[in-house]
Amino acid sequence: MQNFMNYNEYSRQEWSQFHGEYFNEIDDHDLEKIKSVDDQVSLADVREIYVPLRHLLHLYLHDYQHLTRAKADFLGVKPHKVPFIIGISGSVAVGKSTTARLLKVMLQRAYPHYKIEQITTDGFLYSNAELKKRGILNDKGFPWSYDNERLLLFLEQVKANRAPVEYPSYSHEIYDIVPQKTNVVADPDILIIEGINVLQLPDNQNIYVSDYFDFSIYVDANPKLIEQWYIHRFEGFLQAEIDHPDPNNYYYQFTQQPRAQVMKYAHQVWHDVNYKNLVEYIAPTINRADVILHKTKGHVINKVLLKKY
Repeated sequence: MQNFMNYNEYSRQEWSQFHGEYFNEIDDHDLEKIKSVDDQVSLADVREIYVPLRHLLHLYLHDYQHLTRAKADFLGVKPHKVPFIIGISGSVAVGKSTTARLLKVMLQRAYPHYKIEQITTDGFLYSNAELKKRGILNDKGFPWSYDNERLLLFLEQVKANRAPVEYPSYSHEIYDIVPQKTNVVADPDILIIEGINVLQLPDNQNIYVSDYFDFSIYVDANPKLIEQWYIHRFEGFLQAEIDHPDPNNYYYQFTQQPRAQVMKYAHQVWHDVNYKNLVEYIAPTINRADVILHKTKGHVINKVLLKKY
């Protein structure tokens, strides 16, 4: 059981009172483009949860920029831009990507003069070929399946503003790193980075991914609910492949198998991989987050925990 003694806990109603008047127009069309498969987010969520969260981010960003300028003045050097990095963690299928995309849009509208970018750490997974070579293909998603040195180097280069900074491209359609393709982060004012591993403490490293974060969020829910969301999402991807078959798509193979067998496999993957990863490596990092968004049925955020210090 997690200990949240260093957090203040607020109900949805209590949290909604914190600077709820700061609201940039976002409509249902925006939300349809933002939310992930099987995730739910409403305009009420925007007003009651994300508007106060964005205002809190504004306070952190303002203090961060002031401190950056003060450090430069102390050192007698010319102030330069140092990107503000937001980390978002949580289980597979809990809704991290939706939170990341929604915050990106809200921050873009709040700061139209800032360059705001978002990435996922999926690009730092080893390729399937490399995972097979190491004998850990079945451990995909666990801490040792990521190229953490490359991820740390990427963050160091972003923080040092060495633009443009390249990082690998990952495709959920082929379920692998895309060969010969990279993405680029170029001189952002704010970078949102989401992934199941962003708050973890890998072995044999003196620097952790979260050391580069200026604000961090953990999206939490009961594992039994997350399992339901994972299975429903799997079914959604499977149905999409049935409707529009593509032999190169990872889910195509499952359209050629009996449905009962496929769903048994999905439940097994949840239990043997995603649930195990959640309990042993993801959930234990929750106390490293500045804010915890706790979800209940229907992806409704029913409470928010804010770190005291």
